[in-house]
Amino acid sequence: MRIVGFSGSLRAGSYNSALLRAAQQFVAPDGVLEIASIAEVPLYNFDVESSAFPPAVAELKDRIAAADGLLISTPEYNNSIPGVAKNVVDWLSRPADDADRVFKGLPVAVMGTSPSRFGTALSQNAWLSVLRTLETRPYWDGRLVIPNAGKVFDESGSLVDAKVLGFLETFIAGFFEFARRESRPRALSS
Repeated sequence: MRIVGFSGSLRAGSYNSALLRAAQQFVAPDGVLEIASIAEVPLYNFDVESSAFPPAVAELKDRIAAADGLLISTPEYNNSIPGVAKNVVDWLSRPADDADRVFKGLPVAVMGTSPSRFGTALSQNAWLSVLRTLETRPYWDGRLVIPNAGKVFDESGSLVDAKVLGFLETFIAGFFEFARRESRPRALSS
């Protein structure tokens, strides 16, 4: 089982990037969680798409299309999806006739953490319509919404709260099992 994950934040000290790294320790021996960077993905522009498709986007599309699932670690900005994360998904769905190769039937999980006391519940809710539009198979069992990020991560970005680590372990095990069960036919990803 190979899952590709990305953090919806570009900040060097991002809690969501740290959450994604922490998730790697809970992947079963027969699985892998590859963390992809979105730092090189430009702002979506049809003129760029039609003249010189960005290599960083093409490479990320191919990685996700060949994966057994996608894990998005999302911040919450203004009660919704962060612009950089939505921008990445907009690029990944272009050109429109290639969106099915990347997304159709793909098991996708969304998790997130925020310094606020509400975590990323509203951002995760906003992702649902996007994931449905792309015809993915969203995983919503045992959602992982982590509030008060400054209290569960230490200064080095390590997740140190034992209770949250337990939630993360359960979430990752559940998502990998879901991805195994809901895996899409390989013809869509080749």
